Amino acid sequence: MTGLVITSPANPRIKAVVALRNRRDRARAGVTRVEGREELGLALAAGARPRTLFYCPELMNANYSTAAQAPGMDLVAQVRALGTETIECTRAVFEKASYREGPDGFLAVIDAPGRSLTDLDVPDGSLMLIAQGIEKPGNLGAMLRTADAAGVAAVIAADPGTDWGNPNVIRSSKGAVFAVPVASATTAETLAWLGERGYALVATTPDTDLRHTDSDLTGAVAIAVGTEKYGLDEEMFDAATVKVRIPMAGRIDSLNAATAAAIVLFEAVRQRRSVTRTTQDPENTWGESWGP
Repeated sequence: MTGLVITSPANPRIKAVVALRNRRDRARAGVTRVEGREELGLALAAGARPRTLFYCPELMNANYSTAAQAPGMDLVAQVRALGTETIECTRAVFEKASYREGPDGFLAVIDAPGRSLTDLDVPDGSLMLIAQGIEKPGNLGAMLRTADAAGVAAVIAADPGTDWGNPNVIRSSKGAVFAVPVASATTAETLAWLGERGYALVATTPDTDLRHTDSDLTGAVAIAVGTEKYGLDEEMFDAATVKVRIPMAGRIDSLNAATAAAIVLFEAVRQRRSVTRTTQDPENTWGESWGP
């Protein structure tokens, strides 16, 4: 669909997209916002299909001396070819709708990421990440980027303090929220789901003597990371099969939650890669292909 141009910030369509800044409105509509050319491109590459694209040629062309040099309309055409409604906006209208400073003229409304545990299908023996009680969208987004890089099968937010469709989760994940299977559930539901599938739960904590490098992180493993202030709660901690710590030489006993997740996840990647080399590729021709 093409041809619609919005020139008034009071337009109901603009008010509706502004309302999606709020978690309750996102949940009610089942959609979220993806802002920015890069973020939209990554979401599309991950298979996301926008319901609506709002775009502003003036902002898209702001960094180019001529409109012909600006690559923005190519992306608009790509989205339009999917059958998505595309709506042109004036600069004043787009800046009203935008969540971020210095918008680049792209704002898409997309089905909210995330699914229920019952709809989460992961391969046997895969690597999982459990993020419990994480409130900062930037941390959750950073964990998703790490999960994508490490080949994690899925990320479960247990008792989350934010939603997967939070604009800052999407922005900080650089589109990984659409590439990595994600789900939200209570801690009890998460533990039951892991137990039914035979996952070993690995809790990250400073209150243990076992280093993460000395634990077995191969096979069906779910690594659990909690909040920076409180860590994992008692229910998750007590359910853990293994409790590991990241050795630190400094006086501060807490890493950023996303950093802690990255360290342990890539130790799991190292171990799993080593096992694959030993059992499947004794001549070490496996290369750089990582996987669960």
